[in-house]
Amino acid sequence: MERQTELVKLLNKYAAAYYEKDEPLVSDAEYDALYDELAALEKESGTVLPDSPTKRVGGEPLSAFEPHRHLGRLWSMDKTKTIEGLADWMNKTEKRLEAKQPLLYSLEYKFDGLTVNLTYENGILVQGATRGNGEIGEAILPQIMTIRQLPLTIPFKGRIEIQGECIMLLSVLEKYNKTASEPLKNARNAAAGALRNLDPKVTAKRNLSCFCYNVGYIEGRTLGNQQEMLSFLAENGLPLSPYTRYFSSAEEIASAIAEAEKQRDTLDFLIDGMVIKVCDFAMREALGSTEKFPRWQLAYKFTADETTTKVLDVTWEVGRTGKLTPLAHLEPVELAGVTVKRATLNNYDDILRKRVKIGSTVFIRRSNDVIPEILGAVPDDAANKLIIPPSACPQCGARIEQRGAHLFCTNSLSCTPQISARLAHFASRDAMDIESFSSKTAEQLITALSIDSIDDLYALTFDKLLALDGFQKQRAQNLLSAIESSKHRPLENFIFALGIPNVGIKTAKDLAKHFRTFAAVRQADKDTLLQIPDIGETVADGIVSFFGDSRINEQLDRLLGHGVTPVEREAEEGSLCLEGKTFVVTGTLPTLGRREAEALIERFGGRVSGSVSKKTDFVLAGENAGSKLQKAIDLKIPIIDEPTLWDMVK
Repeated sequence: MERQTELVKLLNKYAAAYYEKDEPLVSDAEYDALYDELAALEKESGTVLPDSPTKRVGGEPLSAFEPHRHLGRLWSMDKTKTIEGLADWMNKTEKRLEAKQPLLYSLEYKFDGLTVNLTYENGILVQGATRGNGEIGEAILPQIMTIRQLPLTIPFKGRIEIQGECIMLLSVLEKYNKTASEPLKNARNAAAGALRNLDPKVTAKRNLSCFCYNVGYIEGRTLGNQQEMLSFLAENGLPLSPYTRYFSSAEEIASAIAEAEKQRDTLDFLIDGMVIKVCDFAMREALGSTEKFPRWQLAYKFTADETTTKVLDVTWEVGRTGKLTPLAHLEPVELAGVTVKRATLNNYDDILRKRVKIGSTVFIRRSNDVIPEILGAVPDDAANKLIIPPSACPQCGARIEQRGAHLFCTNSLSCTPQISARLAHFASRDAMDIESFSSKTAEQLITALSIDSIDDLYALTFDKLLALDGFQKQRAQNLLSAIESSKHRPLENFIFALGIPNVGIKTAKDLAKHFRTFAAVRQADKDTLLQIPDIGETVADGIVSFFGDSRINEQLDRLLGHGVTPVEREAEEGSLCLEGKTFVVTGTLPTLGRREAEALIERFGGRVSGSVSKKTDFVLAGENAGSKLQKAIDLKIPIIDEPTLWDMVK
């Protein structure tokens, strides 16, 4: 064991010099000899140390990825494409904080890779996961461990989550493609595909890199600002971005962004913009967040890559709501490392405005979008074959009607693309979470088994599924088990799954919280709906219209008849004791995390806000509470601690 420990330290030292500093200390032959000695000792002793380099080669293939719930949420970022938008964001940020002097901001590269979340416990890397929906991702620890830049052990012994971006260096991609039987198109897809490959050995061959940029959760340590956090990450051996600068004015940041964009093509990795962050963590907490992103950071997106190509044809695709969207089929062209064959046109007015015809030479742009956008025809375009909108649904032949700028198929009952998209939405992760169900599966069920409504999913049998192409016994059983499990999803997920117009997951949560039972949601009138914060006329009208449709109600009755029983938020005795009260949570609490405290307040009927105002009823404050606490004192708002909250909810 002493020799094993010595070899592990030595090999990790040599690997760091080779992979991180590009300064090899020994020859490949010497390294390989030591590695082989270590592998033999591990086999003999039956023990593999936590940071042994033998863990990085990739183990046995996984059968599937397991879900992983993050300790701290991974947020999306608000975005701008203009310096004016950046300056406006900075002005709003400083006004929200009532700042007396300019704030300090950090500027970093926005890497174009795949976000990962690393969990260390007692100094050992115990989990790695994809971002997923920000709250739940996929566990990919065996794949993460193949990334040689990431330490398998760190000095810090507390529980911690560290966020980073996994990438494939352009030089590594070029080297890989020289010998690959199937060359990879671009570095971003190469990295994402490697991390989401069930075989860690495939991941290991891609030789991925990672840059860490954030601590999302930490126990036993308080970090006060961006500089302190990055120093902490560096002290623990985590790889950091090669570019971090600090500025206090929009002019300085704009100049640095322009310089970074000029240098973009000289880098050995892909970036698609820059990230601007407020440095002070107390100020970040004071700024809070929206439903989608924190108010303390902003992504500045670089100008998207553009090129020209020819429009060969235009077809009209039918979506979940019946909306017909024109899709341009293009002469294949390389753009941002991808071969582009299709591009979107929003509607017929968009076609006319952009002067697009069959045969037109057009500008196209791709900016991290799966399907690029057509910007318009070139000035001297000579094409003369007009694009004619359909007079009937191109899929089912039903009547077309125009609503605003868009065309819609009126046949919502038996138009295959509509049903397929509705089924896929119903089965999606934030909805009923029916694992392994895809759009392709939906199309199979529709064409082969004549499924024409969502409730038909719950009438599927083992024998029916076995009759489908690609369905063996295990796959059929897995799908049936997933469908059965979906019968008891939380109420908000069930509401979202129904595809009510303008009702996203946040509105679905608001409805579930307010009404608590599906029956109450179904019977709600417009006036009652308008009493819910953030629900306006359009959303309320859409909900009332949806549940007022007799055909929809017939489907809902059949769903419930199949045993679909969403887990309703039924009130327990005393559970509404905080109803009508607004709370703000700030600082570090003795036992509860911030999100746990907010969930507790909401569970007992209270409302949680991200900022202190005259409408705030209580501020729940822990240690190191920042400006929110001071503002509560200034406004004479009652301040409570965690034990007081527990007393309030009995």
